[in-house]
Amino acid sequence: MFRKLDFHFVFFFRNFYLKSRNFHFIPCLLLSTTQFTLISRSSLKHSIPKRMLIGISGTLSSGKAEVARYLTFQGFQLIGVETEDAGLATPPAASGLDVYKYTTFDALLDDVTANWRTNYVILHIDDIEMLQKLQKRPFFLHVYVDAPVKLRYERHCLKRTDQDVSFESFVMQSDELLFDAQNPLIQINNQANVKVINTSTSLKSLYVKLSELDLMNPARLRPTWDAYFMRLADLAALRSNCMKRRVGCVIVRDNRVVATGYNGTPRHLTNCNEGGCTRCNQGQGSGASLSTCLCLHAEENALLEAGRDRIDGDSSILYCNTCPCLTCSIKIVQSGIKQVVYAQSYSMDEHAHRVMNEARIVLRQYVPPKEGIFI
Repeated sequence: MFRKLDFHFVFFFRNFYLKSRNFHFIPCLLLSTTQFTLISRSSLKHSIPKRMLIGISGTLSSGKAEVARYLTFQGFQLIGVETEDAGLATPPAASGLDVYKYTTFDALLDDVTANWRTNYVILHIDDIEMLQKLQKRPFFLHVYVDAPVKLRYERHCLKRTDQDVSFESFVMQSDELLFDAQNPLIQINNQANVKVINTSTSLKSLYVKLSELDLMNPARLRPTWDAYFMRLADLAALRSNCMKRRVGCVIVRDNRVVATGYNGTPRHLTNCNEGGCTRCNQGQGSGASLSTCLCLHAEENALLEAGRDRIDGDSSILYCNTCPCLTCSIKIVQSGIKQVVYAQSYSMDEHAHRVMNEARIVLRQYVPPKEGIFI
């Protein structure tokens, strides 16, 4: 799976890949500036989407250029805008990269939209209006890069060897960019889909972490059915009034929603979070005194709403953000559900597995792509 190649040899393959788009190997810089590891396409978790535009924003000297460089090794074309006030001007750190520049941002956006088979990366987004236009495109992914301020200062000094930059002046410059009154960078950074905290002290470490992050996962742009229905389950959980935990459930058939449910006290009874269920409000441990609990579970609510006639079929799936308890598992078996997908584990997982396995119901855990802050 892995082969170590000479520096020039790897760039020959990289250029060949970028031109043909059909080569079987995608190079990644993982070792040093003179030695690379070549990762075969088949070794990647996901194939690169047919169209993807990744925009990178972040704090001063956080490592944005190296994230962009990593993406170019994955077949992305680095692009930017020539004018300095366009909000997408390429910073000095990218001078060693091959950047295709457009005269205007609108020209850039039109071109990347038309060339839908090419993957692009924009290195520096620092204009909120430009970001809003990019966010309208279904193939756009916003990545924010940050790092501890002391580490950023050290990197900044390494890039400015001809200047004597004090730590105080660096912090002031960084804060001016982040909290600018007219165009605050922090407002742009807070809208990122993926946030990377770059604490790496070497390129090898950073690139390994980026590989694990799997930025090119197509599910980041368009969620899979599992991701879609699990998000609906999470949304249903927000309606929960139970004091113990928020649980949401969605029942689907042929990829169509049949019913939803969340946990809480039955209709016409006082909400659990208003004192309606004594057991939950007394702080009993997980799985304890369930016989005195007045709360319906999310799965129970969804099953009651759906009815057996609507869910009894080979394509019926129950999505729940928490693994069903033993009581709910028995009811799921009786209802005719054929598959159960859950996100979080529960104290009764072993019992639920045993019951569903005996009933020949597929029980599997959903693991979403890594989002939020990644260190």
